[in-house]
Amino acid sequence: MMTFYPAIDLKDGACVRLLRGRMEDATVYNDDPVAQAQAFEKAGAGWLHLVDLNGAFSGAPVNDSIVSRIVEGISVPVQLGGGVRDAKTVDLWLERGIRRVVLGTVAARNPEFVRESARRHPGRIAVGIDARDGKVAVEGWAETTELTALELAKRFEDAGVAAIIFTDIDQDGAMEGPNVTATAALAGAISTPVIASGGVSSLDDLRALRDCGVALEGAISGRAIYDGTIDVAEAVTVLAGTL
Repeated sequence: MMTFYPAIDLKDGACVRLLRGRMEDATVYNDDPVAQAQAFEKAGAGWLHLVDLNGAFSGAPVNDSIVSRIVEGISVPVQLGGGVRDAKTVDLWLERGIRRVVLGTVAARNPEFVRESARRHPGRIAVGIDARDGKVAVEGWAETTELTALELAKRFEDAGVAAIIFTDIDQDGAMEGPNVTATAALAGAISTPVIASGGVSSLDDLRALRDCGVALEGAISGRAIYDGTIDVAEAVTVLAGTL
């Protein structure tokens, strides 16, 4: 059964969504992220996906106080990424109650750090791989490398990471559907569980991911929920295979 992850992207303490990763194209959907998280839990979400967008660009935690309030205000587990570049920050988030820390830019820059983090915190480290035209993007998507998503994912095959979160940047926030082909290809080529992200904008998109022929661990969606094209309760049911 796949897990549905409602996303809360935090910018300046508010719940926002970006268009294709551009900070200047941010839309504020809720200025009370704690209430938003509680609404997701009430709707049946088993996990939440948080992103510290300011942290992703600054390289250090920015929205830590609001994250702490979110974790304290709900009972479901939370995974979080954005600006996690060192062991001190990993430890900070885990101490604040985050169940799974997502390492993104640092995974491309310093793969050994990811391995060490996974050894120190079994089952609590995920790798975020964000790709533009198949190439890994870093620093809050501001820079594109020459490394392919698959090349990066394979570096962590034996590292014990909990999941790979694969985002197609060109689809993210665009409400045009996920890149099912690329996501399935990645999941089929590695043994680490893959979570789909970017462009998930309808229940049909979730069905396409569910039925792509490769077992995915889950799917993340944000803007579609806020725009009303995905109902969280229905999304959970679809990924459970009963709708």
